[in-house]
Amino acid sequence: MARTPNNVASAKQDREKSRRLGALRSLLPFMLPYRGLMSLALLALVATAMISLSLPLAVRRVIDNFGTSEAKILDAYFLAAFLVAALLAVGTGLRYALVTRLGERVVADIRKAVFDRVISMSPAFYERIVTGEVLSRITTDTTLILSVIGSSVSIALRNLLIFIGGLVLMMLTSAKLTLLVLLIVPAVVVPILTLGRRLRVISRENQDWIAASSGNASESLTAVQTVQAFTNEAASKGQFAAMTESSFDAARRRIKTRSTMTMIVIFLVFSGVIGVLWIGAHDVRSGDMSAGALVQFVIYAVLVAGAVAALSEIWSELQRAAGATERLVELLQTEDTVRDPAGSAALSLPVKGRIAFENVAFSYPARPDISALDGIDLVIEPGETVAFVGPSGAGKTTIIQLILRFYDPNSGRITIDGLDLRHIARDVFRRHVALVPQDPVIFAASARDNIRFGKPDASDAQIEAAARAAAAHDFIAALPDGYDSYLGERGVMLSGGQKQRIAIARAILRDAPVLLLDEATSALDAESEQAVQAAVEELSRGRTTLVVAHRLATVKKADRIVVLEAGRIVATGTHDALVAKGGLYARLARLQFTEGASAA
Repeated sequence: MARTPNNVASAKQDREKSRRLGALRSLLPFMLPYRGLMSLALLALVATAMISLSLPLAVRRVIDNFGTSEAKILDAYFLAAFLVAALLAVGTGLRYALVTRLGERVVADIRKAVFDRVISMSPAFYERIVTGEVLSRITTDTTLILSVIGSSVSIALRNLLIFIGGLVLMMLTSAKLTLLVLLIVPAVVVPILTLGRRLRVISRENQDWIAASSGNASESLTAVQTVQAFTNEAASKGQFAAMTESSFDAARRRIKTRSTMTMIVIFLVFSGVIGVLWIGAHDVRSGDMSAGALVQFVIYAVLVAGAVAALSEIWSELQRAAGATERLVELLQTEDTVRDPAGSAALSLPVKGRIAFENVAFSYPARPDISALDGIDLVIEPGETVAFVGPSGAGKTTIIQLILRFYDPNSGRITIDGLDLRHIARDVFRRHVALVPQDPVIFAASARDNIRFGKPDASDAQIEAAARAAAAHDFIAALPDGYDSYLGERGVMLSGGQKQRIAIARAILRDAPVLLLDEATSALDAESEQAVQAAVEELSRGRTTLVVAHRLATVKKADRIVVLEAGRIVATGTHDALVAKGGLYARLARLQFTEGASAA
């Protein structure tokens, strides 16, 4: 199930220990490849800040020369002010274009990096995290980072320059008024630091609840038929609603805190400006400064006050982005329990397909106290077809998962053609393995593309031949658009048997020397099973084939049958030999064949 509110709170506490803006430094490796774009954006940013600071000077000249008898001088000052405004507009537009492009580029790279990381993680990783949360981090969290790189940082730097430059020019205009303005600064900084710390914590909680609700929704929608079949819609709605409301509650508190901070800062800043303006007005009346100088000072004061207000808002945005960055970096830095070797051994081609288990013991990471396999010693010769049978939980599917190196054994080793799988890069040996899983995966694509997944460069003729061999051609041809028919998410348009035949066609097309069949015919009717079984027998010739099955009728022709119970091999032999020997296999055979025939 998706994470509960208690789990969210616990996860938040676990990851809330070092929420600092320094986390944003993790974005630098993604930004450094675009130094040129960053330099141009910074240049445009500095230029627009300098132009903004020059505008009050032009205004002062205009005001102080209202009474001049020379109209040309007045016109020149107005023209200069117009040109400054035009330059500011061009520079601002250029800055926006460069910074936004940089943000989009960096976030696209981050999304690709995170996806590249999680798509290659072993199944043990997904025992600890909900898929919906991963998707939330790739989408929601990267959107926060986009707003920072593509907007907030640029605005923050610009306002920082305006703040510093404005203060210097205010001091040059009137030192007395500037000192009065600076008295307001401590009163502004205190609420920023105090409320900003609280805002960071609430923002992190908000993001955790969004991730939890996304994971809950993903899980429920993926299993929507099961939810509806057990009339659990109300419970699912209630759980999702509770998580969404918790997310809203955290967002409401975040908004309240941020708005309070913004309100306090703006009130203090502009109240101070009004007080300073009042004092300045008296200086103009007494002749201590000109009207143009006062207007210039007021404009600078407004620019500085606006910069402080903007920085207070951006501070909270940076804090939210810091939390989002940490969540993404957490994925990028997660250590996989299954890792490729530093120097990968090379498989000798062509791969023969000799597979050996040498005293293999294994427990799933989520259930370390329960042994899934215990002391497995087994050699499967090239071209041999070996079937694995036994009750549920005996370790049959675990054998398949270890051969694919989804997990590594806790002890012992597994070899292919004499090489330890841990010494070979996973993508190297997996190219020589074809899998038909117990629960066939159908992608939201056409039938043709689903089969081509087994061999991306396959021709249409090869795809059709594989479909015919898997007894899938007839039902595919009967679809509205034939092989180009869209099969829907998770193959909702197909029956269970049809999905399995698509998966078998995919494996047939792969044409690998090692074939893994995990309950490959469990969802087929008798007629289709017979056709597919004939295709599998043809396909398995000359290939090392491992068959996992509950239905013993599908394994009778195997070269060897391995009987598993409680993670141990309890018997091996042909079907006839095992039946004659008695024991677990004979009992299973009697239940399936004798009682099945009686029931018929």
